[in-house]
Amino acid sequence: MGQKTIRIIGIPIDLGQNQRGVDMGPAALRYAGLADRLKRLGYQVQDAGNILVPVRDTVDRQALGFVPAISQVCNALYFAASQAISDGAIPVFLGGDHSIAIGTVGGVTATEDCGLIWIDAHGDFNTLDSSPSGNVHGMPLASLLGEGPPELISVGRNGAKISPENVVLIGLRDLDLAEKKRLLHSGMQLFSMRDIDEQGMGQIAVSALETMAHCPRIHVSLDVDALDPHDAPGVGTPVPGGLTYREAQLLMEIIADSQRLSSLDIVEINPILDQRNRTAEIAIELVASLFGKSIL
Repeated sequence: MGQKTIRIIGIPIDLGQNQRGVDMGPAALRYAGLADRLKRLGYQVQDAGNILVPVRDTVDRQALGFVPAISQVCNALYFAASQAISDGAIPVFLGGDHSIAIGTVGGVTATEDCGLIWIDAHGDFNTLDSSPSGNVHGMPLASLLGEGPPELISVGRNGAKISPENVVLIGLRDLDLAEKKRLLHSGMQLFSMRDIDEQGMGQIAVSALETMAHCPRIHVSLDVDALDPHDAPGVGTPVPGGLTYREAQLLMEIIADSQRLSSLDIVEINPILDQRNRTAEIAIELVASLFGKSIL
């Protein structure tokens, strides 16, 4: 483990949603000591800086809103992600809003399939037709499965980037009506908060890993709003009734035990809404567990 290299890549983007502030998420995570935490676990850590993101107020929105600008950012991110995998590094992507996953998941699947564990209060499975808000941070998973604006589906390479049978969603509790119907017919494995309440996180995590037993690598896309706002108040779209800190830790620990983690997104931290950077600090503790920190 000591020889493995983690490459940190920041994407300070807030173009995918209306709530301003998530563009400061990468800085909050760095300030909270992400690199040092990972070094203490025995990893070599490279910080590759940030992907260039247009300033929101300078973007010409026209008919497609921020879609072209998001596509531009995600194309650059796609190639940074694929290069990290090619170099044998484990990329850790710091968002920004969840639209970054169009580039990150696309890039890490450039040469071979990868399982995707999507930890989120929301389904992120809307298209421009189904979305009540039109916000792209609610569409990345649909885009990755090949549904949505051509500008997003064509990021990096044309078409779907991942198969539904390779995707598991955990923590769902806030879905739009049309999105709910789409999810139920998607072919992905879905675990809502009710499922977690009834089955327990341990069983959910084991089921998720069994679903992607055929995948040699796993990408985790962690939207911090999956946690309950009591534990993680500084998020772009808080929803009551989320994962407890301990449930989230257990999930990370069980994924770590699989020894298949190959890449990670951390998204939707909003320092403006936070309390003394508490949410970023909690996210770093979850990342530490994902990368091998154990109780004993």
